[in-house]
Amino acid sequence: MSFKQALCAATAMTLVTASGALAETLVIATVNNGDMIRMQGLTQNFTDKTGHTVEWVTLEENVLRQRVTTDIAAKGGSFDIMTIGMYETPIWGANGWLVPLDDLSAEYDADDILPAMRAGLSHDGTMYAAPFYGESSMIMYRKDLMEKAGLEMPDAPTWQFIREAAAAMTDRDNDINGICLRGKAGWGEGGAFITVTANSFGARWFDEDWNAQFDQPEWADALNFYVGMMEESGPNGYATNGFNENLNLFQQGKCGMWIDATVAASFVTNPDDSTVADKVGFALAPNSEGVDRKANWLWAWALAIPAGTQKEGAAKEFIEWATSKDYIELVAENEGWANVPPGARTSLYENPNYQAVPFAQKTLDSILAADPNNPTVKPVPYVGVQFVAIPEFAGIATEVSQEFSAVYAGQQTVEEALAKAQALTNDAMEAAGYR
Repeated sequence: MSFKQALCAATAMTLVTASGALAETLVIATVNNGDMIRMQGLTQNFTDKTGHTVEWVTLEENVLRQRVTTDIAAKGGSFDIMTIGMYETPIWGANGWLVPLDDLSAEYDADDILPAMRAGLSHDGTMYAAPFYGESSMIMYRKDLMEKAGLEMPDAPTWQFIREAAAAMTDRDNDINGICLRGKAGWGEGGAFITVTANSFGARWFDEDWNAQFDQPEWADALNFYVGMMEESGPNGYATNGFNENLNLFQQGKCGMWIDATVAASFVTNPDDSTVADKVGFALAPNSEGVDRKANWLWAWALAIPAGTQKEGAAKEFIEWATSKDYIELVAENEGWANVPPGARTSLYENPNYQAVPFAQKTLDSILAADPNNPTVKPVPYVGVQFVAIPEFAGIATEVSQEFSAVYAGQQTVEEALAKAQALTNDAMEAAGYR
């Protein structure tokens, strides 16, 4: 071996050794939905590029929120990266609990992130979490059952039409429910859905002086409508159904309509998983007649780094990989364009390959229709569509959602639940110093 060859070999060995010494094992907490599970299956690509390995802690949505909130508030240090959303990010960023993401590489192109997503994941103009995907909510429906019922889905239907269509599509003998919706307790599960439904009936959580509004007729109208429709046309046990449960029902052909996260569109149209993949249509979330608000939310499942981690550099490398344009191309190459993470980047909606996906434009229209700064008809002192962006909301809304789920399960009346919601919300807000 020549001196030059020996030197090159030694240099290569030194780089391998250095790379090995710098390699980290990242612990990531995430939610158990399809896009996150797909990301886990592609993680070897990240390891091959960087040398870093990943350990996943995959949890059901309510459990994830509880675990990461407890860990970050107590500075537990269990995770190097957390999957969080638009509710937690600005609050935790303001508290100094998250690492700012203001120094990501030029190649990452943070300016390409959709403005609504970037704003929702920032505090004082600094981004503290990067969107893995963004979403609103919309109607997914069986075109064949709608046609069989002699109805045509409007592009922007009312709740009154949805209830009529749900009843017409219900076929109990064949185990087909006209509509499947969330009833599961949890502020981000059934609590999120009933909040946007209430928005579309003209309701609000608080008036301008932070007084709870559950004693107002708009809330009674929304909750009575929801319960009545679900008793007529919903599945048995809907009080315990969340996103994943309704997804399974729809994929099995047991739902005429499902109103939920726009990200579900790729799963219900995937022939490998859905028995009705070629029969699905899409429409904007409904509003109640005469109310200028739709029942759709704005959300991003995003990746954030807890302050104090010893692996900040490697964690940022992972976030750049998982939320990049290159990752979108990687998913498209392996799974097809319909299955890429939606709703996060402007360039995705400018891509002709993605524009051909049947739900792409409806997803973008739904995202753009949500206005977290003006979520309700009447004025409110808060921002947030399916949540109120104050630290106390998660605890309060979880309790309220439990009262509502008890109604869905037949354990109490709408009137009883609203009275309890009014009392517990006002008590909590007074204790927190808002009233």
